[in-house]
Amino acid sequence: MILGFPKSWSTLSYLTAICFALPLGAICIQAMVPDEAVFGHLMQTVLPTYIFNTLALMLFVSLGALLIAVPAAWCVARCDFPGRNGFQWALLLPLAMPAYVVAYVYTDLLDYAGPIQTWLRQVNGWLSPTDYYFPDVRTLGGASVMLALVLFPYIYLLARTAFMEQSPSLLHASRVMGAGPWRSFWRLNLPMARPALAVGAALVAMETAADFATVSYFAVPTLTTAVYDTWLGYGSLAAAAKLSAIILLVVFCLIGAERFARRKQQLFQKQTPITSHERYALSGVKAWLAAGYCAVLLLLAFGLPVWVLLGYAWDYFDVSWNQAFWEYSLNSLIIALVVSLVTVVFALLLMFVRRCSPRKIDILPSRLASTGYALPGTVLAIGVLVPLSLLDFAVNDLYAYFDQSGPGLIFSGTLFVLIFAFAIRFAAIAIGSIENSYKQISPSLDMASVTMGMRPSAILSRIHLPLLRSGIFAAILLVFIECMKELPAALLLRPVGFENLATYVYQFVSDEQLEQGALGAIVIVLVGLIPLIYLNRSLEQGN
Repeated sequence: MILGFPKSWSTLSYLTAICFALPLGAICIQAMVPDEAVFGHLMQTVLPTYIFNTLALMLFVSLGALLIAVPAAWCVARCDFPGRNGFQWALLLPLAMPAYVVAYVYTDLLDYAGPIQTWLRQVNGWLSPTDYYFPDVRTLGGASVMLALVLFPYIYLLARTAFMEQSPSLLHASRVMGAGPWRSFWRLNLPMARPALAVGAALVAMETAADFATVSYFAVPTLTTAVYDTWLGYGSLAAAAKLSAIILLVVFCLIGAERFARRKQQLFQKQTPITSHERYALSGVKAWLAAGYCAVLLLLAFGLPVWVLLGYAWDYFDVSWNQAFWEYSLNSLIIALVVSLVTVVFALLLMFVRRCSPRKIDILPSRLASTGYALPGTVLAIGVLVPLSLLDFAVNDLYAYFDQSGPGLIFSGTLFVLIFAFAIRFAAIAIGSIENSYKQISPSLDMASVTMGMRPSAILSRIHLPLLRSGIFAAILLVFIECMKELPAALLLRPVGFENLATYVYQFVSDEQLEQGALGAIVIVLVGLIPLIYLNRSLEQGN
């Protein structure tokens, strides 16, 4: 805190926060525009189905991810078995897989013409689909399984951390009282991990509500696909904004319910790392069951899809290795790098003001700028396009007033719209990373700098920036990876003729030709592994 901190810095931070929160306000305003024709038709026909499918998908995916992740997290955190150290970090790998790629791989394997059903017909002598029953993967249930396989690491990571941070003395007490591993899990470990599980389930539900590519590929109508179809199919931005407002209502209700459910839960425990002699030493059948469960989970969620992608990439390398692949990879690289730098610069500004300003109200800009991460990509696209289109019209009207030829859609029709949208979407990641690094800098350094007569700009550049290097690097890295993977916003906002790796791969998936886009998918997966390796190293150092 710096007494006499200039208000100009605070003003700049508020202007930045308003820009980052602009889509949220634009959606609310646009949703109030009358549009009885399209939205009224949707309400009378398909809107109840959209809402039901969205809520059902969120429920099924959250429950599925919990059932998958909690046993694996408890085994890794509380038990010793063969391969435990490897599974501890390997079970995070599915986060690097785009869900729509996993969906395509399993659809290709499980469809009527796929290898599994073909083999079953050959073995049993079946001649037609009427001779046997095989579940259809392209259903709401199939989409739930695919998303659960990709998203369960969110819950696994939080649950594993919660189990590992539970006080060893509680485990000793349960053993003294005669409780075995199974009873300790139900009566002790699981209840104490409920806050972490609630956060993880809420995060999975939010990611499910934001998913577009998987449900679109499986032809499961949800609110996100409804926004896309209403905007591009019916040409009604107002109706799409109304659907976006419904999605926002679902997301904010979910966040509020999660916080309300654990409002009175307070856990006070000694957070000491669990040593090997404090874990349950599994042997025999139990040890191999634990190792087998983790291995099968890893194989289904990551190993098998990657193996199939590698096979596709090898067989179709001559087709995939072309000028378009390099062009779209370069596009992704440029966009991700620019957005990373932009978000870090603004995150530094917001967190510097929050740290140094003596005014409590200056905490608000950093929080306001973080709201964009709660917006699904399709919703964000609506919120970004509305104000930028108005700005384009204003600029062109100004040129016309002076009898000059206008510049066209310089904001909403160029790469600016993608950079702006991605920066809003991932600003929260950069803010969180830099905020965490700021907590490690002693406030006495600020006081000493002021005593020496240094101005705020000098404090930021000569004192804070050198000490924030690791946080800045982490922020750039994480935002870069997220930009490489982001699909819905890129699909809706990309300028005419522009493609990046995510849209390039999705076009092949939607055309049932992932074989030709497998090389691009592998690049996305490899890039996505980088933050997971960084995260695992951070966790190991923390432990």
